[in-house]
Amino acid sequence: MSSSAATSVDTVPSEKSPVEIHKGINGLEKVILRDIRGSSVEIYLYGAQVTSWKNEHGEELLFLSSKSNFKPPKPIRGGIPICFPQFSNLGSLEAHGFARNRFWVVDPSPPPFPTHSSNKKYVDLLLKPSEEDTKIWPHSFEFRLRVTLGPAGDLMLTSRIRNTNTDGKPFTFTFAYHTYFSVSDISEVRVEGLETLDYLDNLQNRQRFTEQGDAITFESEVDKIYLSTPTKIAILDHEKKRTFVIRKDGLPDAVVWNPWDKKAKSMADFGDDEYKHMLCVEAAAVEKPITLKPGEEWRGRQELSTVPSSYCSGQLDPRRVLQGS
Repeated sequence: MSSSAATSVDTVPSEKSPVEIHKGINGLEKVILRDIRGSSVEIYLYGAQVTSWKNEHGEELLFLSSKSNFKPPKPIRGGIPICFPQFSNLGSLEAHGFARNRFWVVDPSPPPFPTHSSNKKYVDLLLKPSEEDTKIWPHSFEFRLRVTLGPAGDLMLTSRIRNTNTDGKPFTFTFAYHTYFSVSDISEVRVEGLETLDYLDNLQNRQRFTEQGDAITFESEVDKIYLSTPTKIAILDHEKKRTFVIRKDGLPDAVVWNPWDKKAKSMADFGDDEYKHMLCVEAAAVEKPITLKPGEEWRGRQELSTVPSSYCSGQLDPRRVLQGS
């Protein structure tokens, strides 16, 4: 699928939300959603990848590597890559599947929101398989990604994947929103909501272990798939006094990843010291792959927001965040 399918669109009118399309890095097209209070989101049509999410003060909330390639067919390093139809190397496809290095198109007339949601800015991006895609993954599908910027600056990604096979065959896939959060200092960050859960450790041949700590902190490389996770996870940034809240639906797993120094140096599209300022916490469906029969649709949603961290005797207190609304 070529980018030319999208080049004729400058502004796509919809009822509530005009969509701006701009030329981005290396001439790749991107959509920008803006809220009147100042928050914004940028999504590249290449990969349907969110590459920027800024709050009303213009602070960047996502990590994007300074060495990232914006040169197809290589993936963009950072932001929110879409892993579909395969997470990591759990199958015969390239790592993380092909959705993140295909050109998606804007749907000029997307289905409307429920009426109570009219104050949100959103865009729908569509991916359908090319002939080349069906050679490596012989299935017909429609993937609709809705990216929504809420009035409080929260960011929601809703994926709808439909099996459009006409041969009666089901298909199976794994999935993740590979979100790179921007953090002040990885050694000052903790993740709450995953304690006591089982996880698969990718650094130990995906052996299964049980998390022991009362929170996840970072002092070396981490690459874990947490299983049967709660719908809400918090990332507490001590230095910035800011907590990211991840709410998810249809995505039972959560991947936590930081490459640390040695792995960072081995990645050509990642700065040697950038691991200090990023953390991936990914809403995912990995352990139990999703199977769709023809005509069936799967939906997976991730909502990201930030709240000020509250303090209690020098420690960040996330309980209010995790148990609150």
